[in-house]
Order: sequence, then C-alpha cells, then structure tokens
Amino acid sequence: MARDLSDIVDVFNNAPTGWVRETGLVLVEATADRVIATLELSEKHHQGYGIVHGGVYCSVVETLASIGASVHASRYGSAVAGLENSTSFIRSVRHGKVTATASPITRGRRSQLWQVEIVTGDGKLVATGKVRLHVFQPDDDIAGEKPILRRS
Repeated sequence: MARDLSDIVDVFNNAPTGWVRETGLVLVEATADRVIATLELSEKHHQGYGIVHGGVYCSVVETLASIGASVHASRYGSAVAGLENSTSFIRSVRHGKVTATASPITRGRRSQLWQVEIVTGDGKLVATGKVRLHVFQPDDDIAGEKPILRRS
C-alpha cells in the first residue's frame, strides 16, 4: 500500500523537532521529479573559520535526495534509505539565503541516484552532491522495523 505523501511540504516544515528544523531548512516543493528547499545561512552554520560548515551542505543534499526518492518510492508502497552521499564544496559562504534543488538521475526498482545543487541568491554554485539510495520493498525492514513516515 502506497504511503500518502501529498502533504510532505507541510509535514516537513512543521516538524516540532529534529536536525532539519534546527538547521532552518525550509521545503518549498517536493515531487517525485524535483525537490526544492531554501536555507538562510548564519553564524549557527559556521565552522571555525567563520564559513558554513561542509556538513550543513551534506545534510541538505542528503535530505532533499531522500525526500524526492521517498516520494517516488511511496507510489509503489516502498521506502528508501541513503547508502552513499558524495558532496563537493565549490564556494565558501558566510551568510545569506541559498536554494537547493534535487533531481533524479536514475530511479530503479532497488536503487535510486539523485543529484542536488545548492546556489546563492545570485545563482553562484556553492555545493553539489549525489546520493545513492536503496529502495526497500513493502515487506522489508529498515533497522529492524517497518519503515514509516514520521508525522511528529
């Protein structure tokens, strides 16, 4: 049975807790073909040199790819989990709003590969990454339990 992800943007943006909420990532669009989010960067995202920590970009790449892959897999009652995240840091940033866009490269029965680009407000590429995800079939377990979409 397919999971209902029609309200994924609202669920995501209204989560009361969690890593994504703490980063300030705001989901704008989430479909099986494209996921877009924005993030207002500030000192809370900085590493020791006063620039945005690379882990912030890795997290954004992982999150958007996972959302898009999940929306696609849910059509078939399946779920996904990331297997590999390769993120490249292109340009250092200290502050400002960035936009991240994820799109699928391939979506198979057992795996998906998504690409994400993160750009500044004036379109300069900040980071890019790819995430390979495993597609779990409806009766498969993830970490010993059936996969669920968290609503709280």
